[in-house]
Amino acid sequence: MHQTARPLTLVDALVTRGSVDAASGKLAATLFVAALTAASAQLSFPVPFSVVPFTLQPMVVLLGGLALGPRLGCASQVLYLLAGVAGLPVFAASAALPPGALRLLGPTGGYLLSYPLAALVVGSLAARGYDRRYLTSVGAMFVGLLLIYASGVAWLGMVSTPVLGTAAGIQAALNAGVYPFFVADLVKLVAAAGTLPAVWHLLGRSHPPRR
Repeated sequence: MHQTARPLTLVDALVTRGSVDAASGKLAATLFVAALTAASAQLSFPVPFSVVPFTLQPMVVLLGGLALGPRLGCASQVLYLLAGVAGLPVFAASAALPPGALRLLGPTGGYLLSYPLAALVVGSLAARGYDRRYLTSVGAMFVGLLLIYASGVAWLGMVSTPVLGTAAGIQAALNAGVYPFFVADLVKLVAAAGTLPAVWHLLGRSHPPRR
């Protein structure tokens, strides 16, 4: 009887080809993405008229989700957030934002809390082969980016609404959390989306597994 092939994520393919134990390899990859997310937060730049800094984190989160798949991608971002809650200096340096666990309750908390979900969704798409073609990789990452923006803006809107009112609060959230970043994030996404298909091509697995 023909058995349906299970779609592989990139980390599955790499540990299968490597000499390390599969569980150890996946754990190392998960920790690496969590550490890379923390490192990308340190490359942050303040944006005029916004409390939200410009960082490379969204692209790391989305690429990590593509490479690790849903469970490990989500786990990598949960580990990242737990490190921040524990007081480790993994969040973007900012004099305007609270440190440690309070960062999750501050203006940028919505973005941070969306990372596990974004990685989960993007990883689920990757497990269905969306990471193996450039255009589908762009589409998967774009869905994840929209989730990050939606969560971030909703949180910013709640912070602003009590002071400015509902309509003004939403507009303030868009002004501070979307408009200054969207074009740059889209350019980064278009550039980064080719990474996974290129690696799959090098592995000789550019086509999704046949059923």
